[in-house]
Amino acid sequence: MRPTARLLMASAETSALKPSMNLLPPIPLYRRLLRAHRKHLPPEMRILGDEYVKAEFRAHRDVDNPVHLVGFLSEWQLYAQKIEGDAWIGEKLDQGKIAKMSDEQLAQLYELMKAIQKKGEEEGSES
Repeated sequence: MRPTARLLMASAETSALKPSMNLLPPIPLYRRLLRAHRKHLPPEMRILGDEYVKAEFRAHRDVDNPVHLVGFLSEWQLYAQKIEGDAWIGEKLDQGKIAKMSDEQLAQLYELMKAIQKKGEEEGSES
């Protein structure tokens, strides 16, 4: 994931972010996400979130397509904003984004849902 001049220029075109907010480069965004998890998530959610962020950033390390990079970084930056503002609590996924997901992404989302449900069942059986 190498920030290029084209990537940085494309970040100005990202309309989903606040108009005054520029797209963060990968490493500062990665650090911001881990810091947001540390400050705003309960420990069990933090562990799951940190593992997911690390895996996603590793998986996208060698992506060179500027369009994919801008989309990847802008979505993670929006996620960081939501976590920092506690706007994520009770929020549902946008149906438009789900419709645009590949089969692989949907399978990954399903696995995430199952992991969350399993964690909830384990906590329910302990009490």
